[in-house]
Amino acid sequence: MALFQWEESLSVGLSDIDRQHKQLIEMIGKLDDEMRKGKGKDILEKILNGLVNYALMHFETEEKYFLKYGYPESENHRQIHKTFVEKVSTFKKQYAENQRGLTIEVMDFLMDWLKNHIKGEDKKYAPFLQSKGLK
Repeated sequence: MALFQWEESLSVGLSDIDRQHKQLIEMIGKLDDEMRKGKGKDILEKILNGLVNYALMHFETEEKYFLKYGYPESENHRQIHKTFVEKVSTFKKQYAENQRGLTIEVMDFLMDWLKNHIKGEDKKYAPFLQSKGLK
């Protein structure tokens, strides 16, 4: 059983966003499971590719809502998204170069993302979007 599972404290109360966040939690759980078996490196490429796809889909969804409803902090949030994409690109490059310890670095990054971005930054826009009728 995965150590990292969806919990209500991660919910922003917006169905599309929560569904996408659940996909990220699933990826983190898979990475954690494989790391515990000593096989984290075996799944790392799949996780990194999944993060690229996740970022494209998820950030597009959020930014679409920001534009549609005029979220006043959208530019700052977009910059945070850009930083995530750059970091994942760096991880992919490091993976291709066979960098040691990368699996742990990726896990640390993802755990920080959960704590600071989803539980922090994403919770900031949720009331605004909900006030516009988004559910």
